[in-house]
Amino acid sequence: MQIFDIILMALIVVFLVLRLRGALGSRDGFDGKDKNDEGFNHDPSKHDQDSENDNVIAMPGTRIGAPADDPYAHQNEPKQDDDLQFEGALGEGVAAIREADPTFHAKDFLEGANYAFEMILNAYAEGNTKTLKPLLSSDVYGGFAGAIEDREARGQTLQETLVGIGETELVEAYMDARDAHVTVKFVSEQISALLDSEGSVIEGDPTKVINATDYWTFARSTKSRNPNWTLVGTGSLS
Repeated sequence: MQIFDIILMALIVVFLVLRLRGALGSRDGFDGKDKNDEGFNHDPSKHDQDSENDNVIAMPGTRIGAPADDPYAHQNEPKQDDDLQFEGALGEGVAAIREADPTFHAKDFLEGANYAFEMILNAYAEGNTKTLKPLLSSDVYGGFAGAIEDREARGQTLQETLVGIGETELVEAYMDARDAHVTVKFVSEQISALLDSEGSVIEGDPTKVINATDYWTFARSTKSRNPNWTLVGTGSLS
């Protein structure tokens, strides 16, 4: 019976490892250099606040409600084929990544990005730096870890619930030397509230579902044997 239990536990561990690997690192999906993407990575020590966004809790390194318009509103819509097809500058960027890494598939990448989005949001809310560290570049991790440390020092709690992801779209792709960079637009419904040590709401609303649009940039070295992508930049729109 003891041997059976050991075998069962081993199978469970293998299953969990394969599931995470499949979502984040099948050479399409999530290790890049610690390079920040202009326009998506901001000073993690600063949280811009806007009166129109009182119900939104800013992730460290993001800029809430800063751009008046969606910079990708006129991006070409992808067309479905054996893999997603893109035109214009986006298509050229995806083609450059495919040339550097023929195993890259946008559709598989977006599936992994969805999983990473939920995993990172949950880990940040829970203050789980152990989970965050391998998924983030050093700069982004520094911002997240610093915000978590500050939150804990103040006795604050972040309640974050990802209700659902309504849209995931690849909006930018390019090569920078050996590094592939891909920016994904996430349109989601979230419940977010920051509470003080007594449980009073400081920011957000624990009873209200909000619509959030986030832009996350992932990167990895196409010459690395490590198939994982790293989050190197984040940004948000109101």
